[in-house]
Amino acid sequence: MLKHCRVVLVQPRIAGNIGATARIMHNMGLTELVLVAPEVDLSDPRARQQSTQGEEILDRAHVVDDFGDAVADCVLVAGTAARTGGLFRRQSLGTPEEIMPHLAKVLAADHPAALVFGPEPRGLTNADVTKCHYLIHIPTEPEYPALNLSHAVAICLYELRLAWQKNDLSSPQRELLATFAAQEHMFAQLRTALEEIHFLYGPKADSLMHALRHLLGRANMTEMEVDVLLGLARQIGWYVHQDRGKIQRKGSSMSKVTIQEAQAKLPDLIHQLMPGEELVITENDLPVAKLVAQAAEKPRPMAGRCKGMLTILAEDDEHLQDFKEYMP
Repeated sequence: MLKHCRVVLVQPRIAGNIGATARIMHNMGLTELVLVAPEVDLSDPRARQQSTQGEEILDRAHVVDDFGDAVADCVLVAGTAARTGGLFRRQSLGTPEEIMPHLAKVLAADHPAALVFGPEPRGLTNADVTKCHYLIHIPTEPEYPALNLSHAVAICLYELRLAWQKNDLSSPQRELLATFAAQEHMFAQLRTALEEIHFLYGPKADSLMHALRHLLGRANMTEMEVDVLLGLARQIGWYVHQDRGKIQRKGSSMSKVTIQEAQAKLPDLIHQLMPGEELVITENDLPVAKLVAQAAEKPRPMAGRCKGMLTILAEDDEHLQDFKEYMP
């Protein structure tokens, strides 16, 4: 039902826009309005003047401090933006007509969803956009693309109502879809795990995680599927910490293993090295070789065999021959 869709205004600054939003919501059959850190008082007379027949929605509006609190129990969140393109604004992007059927499907199964609108001067930030499953862009004249906030709300809610009316509501199958809060917890755990195995590393880590969030977010994950991904993250973390404990990594820039351990699992040891770290290989407590992870792609001009970001330094050619086959 449409009443399961809430309208979220992030840091609204103009009282009249809040009132006009309440009026449009009443026109289109929505009842739940949430304001995130508003910069204007709901009791402002200008809000009441613009809320014709929508005063009850204003009176019941919720005020929260954080974006996450506003949508925590929602299973689908769609943001809006006048600005598009760039790293965070080109994925899962569509017009209201293209995006609203996804919301209608969720609403038909009696799940809560949210339409999120940003502040009047600038719209949603990239940090807010990356938390949305979809991003709605209303096509306008390129020379002046910014719509009034209440006008954007009106267009989106009209398209939502059309999509809802077209949707087959005869026998919706209710699935236990994961809430926004559950998904955020899973993404935080998954990010930590992927950082530990260096899948997320360096300046491209944020963009790669953003792509992964949207890949999974579009799947309308169920509670069970989120639990599976949480289990995957925990297992990765367990394995990494178990493995590091076995080779006695102490968190310093230099670690030591015996030559027997190195020969048995050198590929794993190489994979775990961070730039600037060194792994010293010993025989009878004496160093015979050292693995150095370089911070730059071009290794230093030192003796040893080099490739990529790793340099192997050996005390003699015999030990160098032992390890060069493991070069990444």
